[in-house]
Amino acid sequence: MKKNGWILMLFIVLGLLAGALVARWLPQMPGLTFLTQTESINLSPAADLHVFRFDLTIGLELSLLSIIGAVLAVWLYRRM
Repeated sequence: MKKNGWILMLFIVLGLLAGALVARWLPQMPGLTFLTQTESINLSPAADLHVFRFDLTIGLELSLLSIIGAVLAVWLYRRM
């Protein structure tokens, strides 16, 4: 299989999603809260030029499990 940047990006997104799903499915156990605690990152560029208005909001919630999922996805991509 030919490796390219789009496949790597797909693997990373799928790894982030898999890690986020595991973080949501894990019961809130006192010893594992550091794995499931999320941190929000928001980007909201906007412009009003009196002719048109532009507003875009992008949000990302990362947990330690989602980062681990992304690292595992990169590892799997390199093993292909």
